[in-house]
Amino acid sequence: MNHPAPPASLRRPFPAALLDQLTAAFGPRVSTAGAVRAHHGRDESAFDPQLPDAVVFARCTEDVQTAVRLCAQHDVPIIAYGSGSSLEGHLLAVQGGVSIDLSEMNRVLSIDAEDLTVTVEPGLSRKALNEALRDTGLFFPIDPGADASIGGMAATRASGTNAVRYGTMRENVLGLTVVLADGRVIKTGSRARKSAAGYDLTRLVVGSEGTLGIITGVTLRLYPLPEAISAAVCTFGSMTEAVRAVIETIQIGVPVARVEFIDPLAVRAINHHSNLALREAPTLFFEFHGTAAGVEEQAQLVQEIAAQNGGEGFEWATRPEDRSRLWNARHNAYFAMLQLKPGSRALSTDVCVPISRLAECVAGTEEDLKTSPLPCPIVGHVGDGNFHVAILVDPAKPGEMEEAERLNHRIVRRALAMDGTCTGEHGIGLHKIDFLVEEQGADTVDTMRSIKHALDPRNLMNPGKIFSWGA
Repeated sequence: MNHPAPPASLRRPFPAALLDQLTAAFGPRVSTAGAVRAHHGRDESAFDPQLPDAVVFARCTEDVQTAVRLCAQHDVPIIAYGSGSSLEGHLLAVQGGVSIDLSEMNRVLSIDAEDLTVTVEPGLSRKALNEALRDTGLFFPIDPGADASIGGMAATRASGTNAVRYGTMRENVLGLTVVLADGRVIKTGSRARKSAAGYDLTRLVVGSEGTLGIITGVTLRLYPLPEAISAAVCTFGSMTEAVRAVIETIQIGVPVARVEFIDPLAVRAINHHSNLALREAPTLFFEFHGTAAGVEEQAQLVQEIAAQNGGEGFEWATRPEDRSRLWNARHNAYFAMLQLKPGSRALSTDVCVPISRLAECVAGTEEDLKTSPLPCPIVGHVGDGNFHVAILVDPAKPGEMEEAERLNHRIVRRALAMDGTCTGEHGIGLHKIDFLVEEQGADTVDTMRSIKHALDPRNLMNPGKIFSWGA
C-alpha cells in the first residue's frame, strides 16, 4: 500500500441537506460521481486517495463564497483544488467534505505592463499566463516544472528552476483576494512595490496550503523578457564536484538564472523519456539571462569555474528550440524517473540547506542511497540549496515504503542539522507534519496553530494539513 490512510473515524458527516443546498445553488456544477470525486481525491503524492463527498466547480469569487458559507452552516470541510499536482497530500479530503475546483476560474483580469504587474484568477496555469503575456515583452518566471495553477502555487509557496534569480512565490505575490472560513472576502496587499501598512497578510496566506482561506485572485510581479538567453550542459566526475561548482558560482555573485543538478540515474531516465543522448554522469544545466554581452560574460566565467572543479563537455544551447528541448526534458524528469520502475510511485524528498553546506549534504545523501535497494535518482535546484530525491516504491510492497521513509528521515534530519529545512518548495501537507515540529519547535508551531484557530475556529479549511488541530 501507499502511505496509510487516516482512520475513517476522522471523516465528518456529510448532510443530505447540504447537498440539496449546493445543488440548488450550482445545479450541474455540483458532482458526487465516483470518477469526479476520485479525480479530486488524489495528487502526485504516495498517499492513498482520500475522496471528497462532493465537488463544486466554481466560476467566480461569489461561487466560492457561497459554497464556503453553505459548508460552514453544516461544519463540513472545504478543500481547494487547482491542478492536482501537489506532492505532499495537500488536497486529500482526510475528513471528507467539499472539494472546490477552481480550474474554471482561469482568466487574466488585468495586465498593467507599465507597473510590471498582472492580476489573475487562481485556476490559470503558469503556462497559460505566460502565453497571455507573450505580446507584452514581460513574463512570469516562477517555474515549478508542473503546469500548476497560480492559486496552487501561491498556496504552497512554490518556486522551481528560476528561483535562484527571481525568487519564489513569496517574493512575487503582491496581493490576494481570499475567501475566509466564514465566507468573508478579504483583499490583501496592493500593486505597490512595497508597503508598511499593518500585518503582512499576503505573506501569511502565501504558503498556508489552503488552511486559512481559499485564494480567488492573485496579483503578481512581472519581469521584462531578457534580451539574450543562453543555456549550457556540463558533466562532472562526481556529485561533490558539480555542487562545489555551483556554490562557487553563487558565492562570487554570478547572476545565473537557473542551475539544475541531475545525477547519473536521473540522466538515464531523462535520456530514455525525452530521446536525448546526455552523458550518464553528474550533470549541471545552466541558463543565463541578460544582454548579449552580459550573458556571454556570465557563461564564460561559469565555464571557467566548472573546469576548475572537473567539469567537462560544456555544450551550449542558444537556439530557442534547443533550450526548450533541454528544459522540457528537465521539467519532465519526475515522470521520466517513474519509468525507471514501471508501476512505481515516488516519495519525493524536498530538503533545502544553506548553500555553504550543500556539497556536504548531497554527498551524505549519496552515501545513504548506496545502502538502499530502491532506485533513488537525485535532481535539484542547487542554485538555492534545494534538491530532491525521488525514492521509487512499489505500492503493493509495504516494506518498500518503510525503506523509503527510512531514507527520507535520514535526508531530512541531516538537512535540519545543517540549519536547513524539511521542505524548500513542496510544503508540509500531510507528510511532513512531524518534521515541521522538529524544524521550528513546538512553540513556533503552536503560534501557527493559534493563527489557524483565530481565522478558522471550526477547522473547516483543508483540515489535517501542516499541523494537528490540537497541541
